[in-house]
Amino acid sequence: MPTTTMKAIRLHTYGGPEVLRHEDVPVPAPKPGEVLVRVHAVGVNPPDWYLRDGLTVMPEEIRPKIDLPVVPGTDVSGVVEAVADDVTGFSPGGEVFGMLRFPGFDGAAYAEYVVAPASDLAPKPAGIDHVHAAGAPMAGLTAWQYLVEVGHDHPSPFQAARHRPVALGTGTRVLVNGAAGGVGHFAVQLAKWKGAHVTAVASGGHEPFLRDLGADEVIDYTRTRPEETARDLDLVLDAVGGPTSHRFLRTLRRGGALFPVFFAEVDPEEAARLGVTVSISQVRSNGPQLAELGHLLDAGTVRVAIDSTYPLSRAQEAHERAARGHIRGKIVLTGV
Repeated sequence: MPTTTMKAIRLHTYGGPEVLRHEDVPVPAPKPGEVLVRVHAVGVNPPDWYLRDGLTVMPEEIRPKIDLPVVPGTDVSGVVEAVADDVTGFSPGGEVFGMLRFPGFDGAAYAEYVVAPASDLAPKPAGIDHVHAAGAPMAGLTAWQYLVEVGHDHPSPFQAARHRPVALGTGTRVLVNGAAGGVGHFAVQLAKWKGAHVTAVASGGHEPFLRDLGADEVIDYTRTRPEETARDLDLVLDAVGGPTSHRFLRTLRRGGALFPVFFAEVDPEEAARLGVTVSISQVRSNGPQLAELGHLLDAGTVRVAIDSTYPLSRAQEAHERAARGHIRGKIVLTGV
């Protein structure tokens, strides 16, 4: 008899990690254009705890309405269980990974089964396991869409213009702030893949890790202010962003660009006076781009670092780990 119920993590109210509840829910059925995936691992991302907290991090005027209860999560790796009649390219038994329905908060990935738009999925790289594959989609696509190819025409809610990546190549000087985190460690590797000279900013304990990923220089922000030593950069990708991102403006040469991953408070007049561009994007689900990234993962050109893993039933502990910060790579829910 087919399974009709599954375990999932749901929010019935907003709050801290303690509001994550492990409970029985119905197994979803794929609608046209969708694939039912038996989930093996789930990547944990900042939007997951933003949702858990009630999206208070977002300005109220652009905050979406969420109907509770809700299953959080976007990033999955697993095996196709069933496909809708109109879906081609995927079949039961195939291994897939993807970032589901983002930007949006209805990915419902923290579960044993999930329905996914076929367009959001890509074949899982054969050379990596489900844990590492689940750690790749959001962080990897964010770095990809900032540095390599946007892949969509939708502007960020924080700027009217479409984001335009800077062409990277031999001699391009790139600084990645927050380089040891999820987006940051992908950005270091993708910039090196494109031939750039990469300066990584992180705490000193991460230096061997970042050197192993290809960073040419590492600045320990606990000992040195990067804005006081870095100069003549072509690009700063600030994976931390926020109110301190403006400090990187003066590290850029005229014609350079600052890409804050999280909304930054930057004086446009100062940027104009210095002759630099500030641009922000919002990552969007993209199965074909994820397939391209998957080729790099399969070849070992790009690697996924795993900070820690927790069973789905202990999602609360995963969120508590995230709240402590200083994450190296990705947190992943396993044993799904």
